[in-house]
Amino acid sequence: MNVFVYCEITEEDAFAEVSLELLSKGRKLADKLKVKLEAVVIGNKIANPEEQLFPYGVDVIHLAEDKRLFPYTTLPHFSIITKLFQEKRPQVALFGATSVGRDLAPRVASKLRCGLTADCTALEIGEHTDTKTGKVYTELLYQIRPAFGGNIIATIINPETRPQMATVREGVMTKEIYDPNYKGVVEKLQVEHYISDDDFAVKIISREIEARKINIKNAQIIVAGGYGMGSKENFNKLHELAAQTGAEVGATRAAVDAGFTESERQIGQTGVTVRPKLYIACGISGAVQHRSGMEESAKIISINTDPNAPINSIADYTVIGDVNDVLPKMIKAIMNTKIKK
Repeated sequence: MNVFVYCEITEEDAFAEVSLELLSKGRKLADKLKVKLEAVVIGNKIANPEEQLFPYGVDVIHLAEDKRLFPYTTLPHFSIITKLFQEKRPQVALFGATSVGRDLAPRVASKLRCGLTADCTALEIGEHTDTKTGKVYTELLYQIRPAFGGNIIATIINPETRPQMATVREGVMTKEIYDPNYKGVVEKLQVEHYISDDDFAVKIISREIEARKINIKNAQIIVAGGYGMGSKENFNKLHELAAQTGAEVGATRAAVDAGFTESERQIGQTGVTVRPKLYIACGISGAVQHRSGMEESAKIISINTDPNAPINSIADYTVIGDVNDVLPKMIKAIMNTKIKK
């Protein structure tokens, strides 16, 4: 009845950021439940996983190594996870809402006939009373996520089935070292016990990997534009401001759908979650779908013609005006400051 986290391995043979974030959250959930935190690591020739994972408070690492397990394919990972969960009977199981997690977690939930909540933005432990039967359920995982297009925040529970499963997008949880000297144990799985030749019916013949060109998640300053920018040409002003401040350019879903910029820059519920030191929101109304991806920024500056725009309620500074008038003045002011220096 412990807390399990599936730790995804990236193309760089490192653990995915979202997995480390989930270990941080998983440690807090395990402490609340007074149980252990266990990590599942599946791959090939993984260098010192204990040195990377134990500091996050991991008590047990279940390690499955085989040259056929990397790169990721669905069937062998699915077989290992489901059989391991059937043996260990976890209380909570967490996956990153990556392409891998979104492929793997639903299959595991279907096989184990348990509930799964996708794209959670918060996870807490609580209780629930059934209003019809009066039955009280304790130590439930509250799986919290936006619903109905972000118009409400739903709290979802799985009172009867185990494990309680959830996927969480990268950047939603905070990555924190629990104890640099924390020590757990490594349990090496006998891979042959969990997989069969049928699991390798699908083979990867070749792979083409393109390096990520936009690294918006780790940017310390973000200049983001919404539909209020008006056009793709006006979006160029954001790139000018970003060039002067060493920032990265972000966007809302509405701006991306309108063709103003690339989808890789999308921030929010259906994009990436960011926590920069400075977030400059230009022509962004501030719908909850977008705010969920940037509201934890250290400082927020809003530029908007509408003084009642929702984004202004979370902004530290608000400029009321047309972004296409304000941005050139900001760029000019920054350039003049650089010249004086």
